Amino acid sequence: MKKFFKWVGIVLGGFVGLIAIALVVIYVVSQSRLTHVYQIAEEPISIPTDTASIEKGRHIFQFRGCEACHGENLEGTVYLDDPAVGKVISSNLTTGNGGVGSAMSDSDWARAIRHGVRPNGTGYLFMPSTEFYFLSDEDLGAVIAYIKSVPPVDSSLPASEISFTGRIVMTLVKGITFIPAELIPHDAARPTAPEVGTTPEYGEYLTQSCKVCHGLTMSGGVIPGFPSTWPPAPNITFGGGSALPTWTEDEFINTIRTGKTPEGKELRAEFMPWNSYKFMSDDELKAVFVYLESLPRLEYGNR
Repeated sequence: MKKFFKWVGIVLGGFVGLIAIALVVIYVVSQSRLTHVYQIAEEPISIPTDTASIEKGRHIFQFRGCEACHGENLEGTVYLDDPAVGKVISSNLTTGNGGVGSAMSDSDWARAIRHGVRPNGTGYLFMPSTEFYFLSDEDLGAVIAYIKSVPPVDSSLPASEISFTGRIVMTLVKGITFIPAELIPHDAARPTAPEVGTTPEYGEYLTQSCKVCHGLTMSGGVIPGFPSTWPPAPNITFGGGSALPTWTEDEFINTIRTGKTPEGKELRAEFMPWNSYKFMSDDELKAVFVYLESLPRLEYGNR
């Protein structure tokens, strides 16, 4: 019996040792990714100073969801605190106490927004630059102009952090990362933004953020890497399981404006950020509808 327990102890000890080694490896691998320095070539962006451009920047900042994350006064917020992922904390973007505005050059803003990279070259956690990478130079310049125009706000917040569970997921699950800079083709030729118009191309340009939840095909399904409490995204093509084929263009616009579908369903803003998209103009929302209508009509969940 003593011999049996001895072997059990050896096996358990070996098992615990393997787990400890695995955890150390996960920490080291994830830490190397968190501290990786990206070499981003400087991209000259013209920053306007006129009122119309600054107002345009505010408009883009609102409907692209930046305000929902950073706050109405750009003071920063605790956007998410979930042990399964970590703490998603948006920075105070102003020049007030605790803000980053005073330390950011125009090039720093461009790298942060378009590439998800800090001034020191490391990648921001959770910064959705995969969406903003496609911004035209004109739109990016307007956004930076707006950020720089906002009065200082005193607000000190800690930096975002990834939980160890998040490190495990990011290390073991291929395709999931909480460092968006890893997904951006930094050295590739810049994508050309489409002309403004009620076209599928411009509608796609306006909806890059939608692909985060609804998938690259917009057909919805369970969202990889999101907390288990997050509901699956619906199909927003005109295919099977989608409500859109029964909506008119006006009903679609009204849904985004009010957060209520034609069927009377309330959209939950914590999951579907209609309270950001409501800032789109009618023409912009018409372009989005035309784009969704043009997509292949896929069955639900073909992300």
